[in-house]
Amino acid sequence: MHNKEIKIPSREDILAVLRQSQGPLSQEQLFEQLKLSENQIPAIEKRLSAMERDGQLMPNRKGMLLLATKLDFVAGRVAGHRDGFGFLIRDDRGPDIFLSPREMQKVLHGDRVLVRVTGNDHRGKPEGTIVEVTERKTNRLVGRLVSERGILLVVPENQRIKHDILVSHKDVGKAIPGQVVTVEIVEQPSRHTQPIGKVVEVLGELDDPGMEIEIAVRKFDVPYEFSQEVIEQAEALPDEVTYKDLKGRVDLRDVPFVTIDGEDARDFDDAVYCEPASSVRGGFRLLVAIADVSHYVAPGSAVDLSAIERGTSVYFPRRVIPMLPEKLSNGLCSLNPHVDRLVLVCDMVIGPKGAVKAYQFYNAVIHSSARLTYTRVWDALSDPECLDARAMGQTLVDLQNLYSLYKILFEARQKRGAMEIDTVETQVLLDADGKIDKIVPRRRNDAHRLIEECMLAANTCAADFLERSKHPALYRVHEGPTVEKLQNLRAFLKSVSLTLDGGDEPESKHYAELLKKVQGRPDQDLLQSMILRSMQQAIYTPHNSGHFGLSYDAYAHFTSPIRRYPDLMVHRSIKALLAGKRYVPLPMDERELEEINPAGKISQAEETARWDQAGAWFSSTERRADEASRDVMSWLKCFFMKEKVGDTFPGHVSGVTSFGLFVTLDALFVEGLVHVSELGNEYFQYNESLHELRGERSGIRYRLTDALNVQISRVDLDARRIEFRLVQGVKFDSLFKEPAGKAASGGGQSPKRKPRTGRNNAAQMEGDVKAAGLEPPVTPPASKTAKRGVNKKKAATASRAKIAAEKKRKEELAKAKRVAQVKPAAGAKMRSSTTRKRSS
Repeated sequence: MHNKEIKIPSREDILAVLRQSQGPLSQEQLFEQLKLSENQIPAIEKRLSAMERDGQLMPNRKGMLLLATKLDFVAGRVAGHRDGFGFLIRDDRGPDIFLSPREMQKVLHGDRVLVRVTGNDHRGKPEGTIVEVTERKTNRLVGRLVSERGILLVVPENQRIKHDILVSHKDVGKAIPGQVVTVEIVEQPSRHTQPIGKVVEVLGELDDPGMEIEIAVRKFDVPYEFSQEVIEQAEALPDEVTYKDLKGRVDLRDVPFVTIDGEDARDFDDAVYCEPASSVRGGFRLLVAIADVSHYVAPGSAVDLSAIERGTSVYFPRRVIPMLPEKLSNGLCSLNPHVDRLVLVCDMVIGPKGAVKAYQFYNAVIHSSARLTYTRVWDALSDPECLDARAMGQTLVDLQNLYSLYKILFEARQKRGAMEIDTVETQVLLDADGKIDKIVPRRRNDAHRLIEECMLAANTCAADFLERSKHPALYRVHEGPTVEKLQNLRAFLKSVSLTLDGGDEPESKHYAELLKKVQGRPDQDLLQSMILRSMQQAIYTPHNSGHFGLSYDAYAHFTSPIRRYPDLMVHRSIKALLAGKRYVPLPMDERELEEINPAGKISQAEETARWDQAGAWFSSTERRADEASRDVMSWLKCFFMKEKVGDTFPGHVSGVTSFGLFVTLDALFVEGLVHVSELGNEYFQYNESLHELRGERSGIRYRLTDALNVQISRVDLDARRIEFRLVQGVKFDSLFKEPAGKAASGGGQSPKRKPRTGRNNAAQMEGDVKAAGLEPPVTPPASKTAKRGVNKKKAATASRAKIAAEKKRKEELAKAKRVAQVKPAAGAKMRSSTTRKRSS
């Protein structure tokens, strides 16, 4: 490791020299232009190697350095698809480049590559060829060990990786086929060879308790174990606040702060207190105290680097993968009741109309007086005379102050035009084996909203403070809809008799007005979901452009530093400003940590680059945590539904694609797919803007929010997929009953049920079709069908009119059956697979 006092040029400095050069440069020429000294060369060579791995530089055959962009190569990350093809997610944020299954044979999902654009695919999208793999990102993966004709393979759990990993018998260890294992890849794939690996960990059987979590953390590369150095560093911290920690802090231990969280919460990073404001008539003074994690976690320490790698805590049913060691997350930094804790306080004065009149931040120490839950708080506020409320004493008065402030803030929220989404949250109740026992709805009450408004107020003050001070920070940015998404949303709203005002650039208040129109409708939850999908995903970035959904000009995450690293960065920025200093984050690339000069100053460009890196990294760790949590929930739901295969449930269409309908069951809150092959023996046209599939012959439409009855037909644990079969109320079984005599001899016909004639069958069909809300076909009187094999003379003498009428009757009956969709006719899957090819 070189001397950390040595300062070397940043990546941007190196790229700037190469951009200005008329041609490629040798390393010596580059060093000369950068004016490097001898002791800087070892460090700069390491940085150049890192830039080559990341695809920023490309040495030619003579060793001369070129910018990859000048060679028409595009650098980026490979994103695999479960169907075998993939895409290049470009570093320059340009349009994704399609990679064919042939190209994907060379790489694994997540690898970094250089790609040359070779043309466009059939949809006009750019298509490319992989020129070079600059970095292999998948060196370990989790999968199931299988034996095929004596050959051992590990089939990856990640559906984005389509390569099976070859494992020799000597490298399998104690694993046996069928078990879930972790395999280390010792030879990466190429166009002509499969990857080769060895088993390094046996996780167990697929249905072992907790196996779904073990798979998810490895599948999504979630760090789940702390190193010995991190554990030792955390354990070296004191068990409680020491006297020297109080220096320079405001003593608020006599203020009756309380924490309000869910019943199953284990870490408490925020406490609140509210009282009427003495300086503003009708206003309130609100104190939001947040655990001072930055006091214990020093930048660059082992605990800090581990927290950067994790980015966020990951929450699973009955298990949490914390961002910080338990000594901090559940102990020293958790605002447990009746113990001293260090905090950073946002002290606000809020006027009678919800405006923040004044605020200040300061370091403090508090002594929380109570740990309350949402349920208990709401019960006390709803009935102040109940026994629990009376037992609270003065705490109830403080809660009533909070509730009065909440009403003011909520009214201001509505006037501001912030969106209010009131969705049904689900709670998963598990059995003793960690599997789902049942899924129940859980709606938020005003205690949840009360705390939410307090946290929003503190977050906006933090963002305002940083912006006014012109100190870089990570903002929580949520931008409005793109033009394409806005057009699709408006087209869909038109189909359900709704409109979105605001023209080409609607504001959040226009969305809020639309959400008010949606309230009370039977399809409220699905419409709210559609409206949310029309907007972009919130991200972390140092470039503030406001929060569209909350209708804030500036918004930052400040209130959860125990479980979100961006909050910890906001704390450090605020504390640096309070101390008259400036906080500069560490580079996110661990390869550059050795090149830091702690004593020296860095350029403005380098500082901005570090904040940009931080925003991109923590946005990605947030998505990673969400994907891992969803994967576990999907696995649990699939396991839960395995025993219900064949059962029928009512549901609503929650998604429409070219390959089928996603239906969410009303009672179980589980989503599954009705494949287009189950919809009938015809082609279905997909309309993206209207979110519908429409049959070409029958005209039948399946649209978002439609109510359907479905039968669970298949559950695929490996793909985390539940498949449904469409079931309608219209039944045509009676049309195909055996003759009365034959049925009676079989003993299956009820003695009370009279055998139906052909005319009665048609009448019954017409009634069933009308009951289903469809137009019945015009059916002529029934006639006996001429049997095959009748001689030509009898056929010639038969009435042509009767033959034509009989033929028409059969066609209309078959059409009515297709419309009702009892079950697909023979050949339906073949036709529907053709449909899929056309629609793709």
